[in-house]
Order: sequence, then C-alpha cells, then structure tokens
Amino acid sequence: MQLNINGKMHNIDVEPNMPLLWAIREIIGLTGTKYGCGIAQCGACTVYLNGEPARSCSIPVSSVGSMKITTVEALSPDNSHPVQKAWIALDVPQCGYCQSGQVMAAAALLKRIPKPTDADIDNAMSNICRCGTYQKIRDGIHVASGQKKLADVLATYDATPQSRG
Repeated sequence: MQLNINGKMHNIDVEPNMPLLWAIREIIGLTGTKYGCGIAQCGACTVYLNGEPARSCSIPVSSVGSMKITTVEALSPDNSHPVQKAWIALDVPQCGYCQSGQVMAAAALLKRIPKPTDADIDNAMSNICRCGTYQKIRDGIHVASGQKKLADVLATYDATPQSRG
C-alpha cells in the first residue's frame, strides 16, 4: 500500500485496518501527530486529508487511498506558520500533548475563516486540552489572524497572572 504523506510517497506493508495514526507514527516515523483517546474525540491525532482536518486514530489506513495526508511536521518545517509563531510567542502549551492537533485545527480554521470571531473559534476548535489552555488557544488564533497584537495580548497576561496557566 502507498501513502502520500507530506508530499512524499511511502510504501508500507500493514494490516488494512491499522489506524492511520499508527502508520504515520510507528511505520513512517513522524511522531508529531499524537495519540490521545483512540476514539476520535480529543483531536490530538488531527492530520489533514486532502486539506481537511481528520482524526487519524479512527481512520483505517486502507480507507485513505490516494488522499494527500499532511501532518504537523509539514505545516511549516521551520515553525514559521502564523499559528505556530503565535503558539510559541504566547507560550500556549502547558504539557503540549494536544498542541499539534490544536495547531492543525487552528490552521484549518484560519484557512476557512481568515478573521474568526470568538464564536467561530468555539465552533471550530473541538479538540480537548486537559490543561485548560483554551483562552490562550483563542488568543493565539486571534494573534495568528492579525486581529490582536501580540504585545497587547501579552500585556493582559502580565496584568492577570492567574490567566497565564
């Protein structure tokens, strides 16, 4: 079976019902996409299939066919994507485990809606963050979209230390 991952063809020999996540992580060796729940609920395993976000933990590798698979590693190899830059500048992650999925979901949102409202963000960002960094995720999306200035957001964090976590 062949998989087109991040623009490169990979020949793999796996069981057809293997979840795409495990083919990406264990066979191909791209570990940025995380395992969180195994039932497509948390979003840590988010990749793009033909440009659309998908939860790879519940997709059998055999169902992918010739789709183009994009992992977080290909979003921007040097972390220069606006979402990645905002995440780094705002120190969004605490434990970081869900963040590759959060970044992929945020980038997909900004592709669809370049200037999202808080309601747009709430509707689009269904990934789970056990550390509760949802406000920082929202701020990161607003900074990445250019709707808020990084310095202004950081100033609010300095004014309210309890919001930093």
